Amino acid sequence: MDLALAFKIIIMGIVEGLTEFLPISSTGHLILTGSLLDFSGEKAKVFEIAIQAGAILAVCWEYRAKIKSVLSGLVDNPVARRLAINVTIGFLPAAILGFLFIKNIKAYLFAPIPVALAFIIGGFIILIVEKRQTTQSHVVRIESVDDMSNLDAIKVGLAQAFGLIPGTSRSGATIIGAMLFGMSRKAATEFSFFLAIPTLFGATAYSLYKARDLLSMSDVPMFGLGTITAFISAFFCVRWLLRYISTHTFTIFAWYRIAFGIMILVTWQLGWISWTE
Repeated sequence: MDLALAFKIIIMGIVEGLTEFLPISSTGHLILTGSLLDFSGEKAKVFEIAIQAGAILAVCWEYRAKIKSVLSGLVDNPVARRLAINVTIGFLPAAILGFLFIKNIKAYLFAPIPVALAFIIGGFIILIVEKRQTTQSHVVRIESVDDMSNLDAIKVGLAQAFGLIPGTSRSGATIIGAMLFGMSRKAATEFSFFLAIPTLFGATAYSLYKARDLLSMSDVPMFGLGTITAFISAFFCVRWLLRYISTHTFTIFAWYRIAFGIMILVTWQLGWISWTE
């Protein structure tokens, strides 16, 4: 692996780690970065999905005590068992719908206008939800992920499924959906992290399996470096995000999404970036 390729891989890994858990769509940012770095092709697409494993490992490390507590308490701890069941329930809608419709999604929605609209509409939805959070009529029912019911998990899982739409953002759809359903900002963010564990590991495993004839042992250094880089950048991003939401709203991300959506339309019209990747 030459230095030029290593540089591109490190940049892609950093972008993945920094954007995976923010409500701004990692897919859109990876498309932009890959285009600027001339990092494209079928193997690059597999790489972009595979390095998600690095980002989710950062969540596993940050919440290792909680995960260990849940796993050890599956038999005799009803709170731990309920959280594990809720994560499973929340994971299923996106898994099932993704399996059934991923070909149609790639065929019809991986295009500049749908991606840009997803960014912009998502931005306005965040603004609406955040404004609703400040009204006296809004009631936070769930302060902790341990307090969720199975019905809450189903609702949030359906919200996560909207993340299948390119430009929507899996984490954004999950967090904002959870807040709409009465979860606190912290609980919504943490449940989004937990839902990401089976979702992203599943997507990575499925992508690598589908591309098994395309890949070889010579690709291991490339994928390994990208995964490690994504882990490191996601680790710092997750810690920063948890501190940020304790005193801030997601409004800044909403305006960023709107600006990014407009940028997609402009760069597409001028022919600078092919957003169909």
